[in-house]
Amino acid sequence: MAFGKPVSEQTVTQERIAESRIMIEQSRLLTLNAASMMDTVGNRVAKAEIAMIKVAVPNMACQVIDWAIQAHGGAGTGNDFGLAAAYATARLLRLADGPDEVHRNQIARLELRKHSNA
Repeated sequence: MAFGKPVSEQTVTQERIAESRIMIEQSRLLTLNAASMMDTVGNRVAKAEIAMIKVAVPNMACQVIDWAIQAHGGAGTGNDFGLAAAYATARLLRLADGPDEVHRNQIARLELRKHSNA
């Protein structure tokens, strides 16, 4: 309930669709930025951006797929829509190149180093 009014399932679903679109676009732009840096200045200089996409994209995918499963109810966990398999794959991606914590620590170290020289 928001301000005493019940929130409809349709409203929640529409908000999740909108949030999903925003998150997908943010991840896409972050990925394009990292790719551009890799092409222009090299992977070593782009390592923070690379680490950011290794955290942001799999997390976004897990969240979007989780919302899709929720929207489909019990059917979202079966094989009819492929959402359960998609979630398992997206979750695996969060571990494929090291856990999120490793990438977040690297991002933090690079950020702190960048600002400690200022």
